[in-house]
Amino acid sequence: MTVEEFKKKFGIIGRSKQINDLVDIVMQVAKSDISILVYGESGVGKEVFARAIHGYSHRSNKPLVSVNCGAIPEGILESELFGHKKGAFTGAIDNRKGYFEIADGGTLFLDEIAEMPLTTQVKLLRVLETKEFMRIGGETVTRVDVRIIAATNKDLQKEVDAKHFRQDLYFRLKAVTLTIPPLRQRREDIPELAYNFLEQYSHTNRIEMPRITREALELLVNYNWPGNIRELKNTVESAAALSKSGVIDESILKTLLNINEEKFPRNLPVALGKKPESLDLEMILGALIEIKKDLVELKNLAYQASSGGNGVSLQSQTNEIKTMKELERDAILNALNKSKWNKKKASRMLAISERTLYRKLKEYGIQ
Repeated sequence: MTVEEFKKKFGIIGRSKQINDLVDIVMQVAKSDISILVYGESGVGKEVFARAIHGYSHRSNKPLVSVNCGAIPEGILESELFGHKKGAFTGAIDNRKGYFEIADGGTLFLDEIAEMPLTTQVKLLRVLETKEFMRIGGETVTRVDVRIIAATNKDLQKEVDAKHFRQDLYFRLKAVTLTIPPLRQRREDIPELAYNFLEQYSHTNRIEMPRITREALELLVNYNWPGNIRELKNTVESAAALSKSGVIDESILKTLLNINEEKFPRNLPVALGKKPESLDLEMILGALIEIKKDLVELKNLAYQASSGGNGVSLQSQTNEIKTMKELERDAILNALNKSKWNKKKASRMLAISERTLYRKLKEYGIQ
């Protein structure tokens, strides 16, 4: 199988050298049972590569089980991974298999592995070394044959140095390390991704595929995409939904991406000649200014909601009526963009739990 055939089969989009080199490595290591650690910023497609590795391995006819370690509360993560016996704790009304048993013979994808508590890391290391574990409350040992693919957007070596992650587990996981580059480092892939998302959206919604103007495509290519592919997908789909003429132009994208030439263009490339230090400082200051403005706007909306009487809809300064659900969805997307799609930070900004945020993301179809 060639690199191009592999990408087509497993839905990996991009013709950049970085992606082709990465796919070449994946094809070499997928056939083995070696543990793989996938690095990459939020939204770069780490799970897509995990699915490709599993699909190209000899385990492809067995389950691939994906677990988001950051989305499961610390108190129940161990039970989710290893299962429990009836009566092991309050609420354990029946025997339950954990993800390791469910994935037996296949692959277990542990996303956001850096968020795993240290106590659970100890038990994970034991399973990797012995392929054995006991359910919570159990008395017998269960053997499993599971391949581990772990992913993170954090520097695990720094987490080890800070005593937040076990060094022995880190060494065990990083037998092979794959680093997926962010979109801003492979801008030549953006047009192909955008057209692919448009085609998918059009097919799903049974509409004619919208056309993107040259200026709009240039804006997509030049934008820095802090949320990477996930943010690009949401932006393209929103633009297609908002386009009344079947044409996605520059003005629609500027509105969606909150780009205004009169304000600090925090996500667009900065003028050449500036030092990286000053660039980072300007980006941080610009983001803080925008966050402050958004907080003021949210306070105003909350005041209007409490004084409006009906609690169903609010009237903005542009006389546009939005329902509470629409406002909530906008607030979630705004927080995700501000936090570069780091869900833990976004939940803090929204003053809600991370579990509630994941439930809302599923409710509103935000990927």
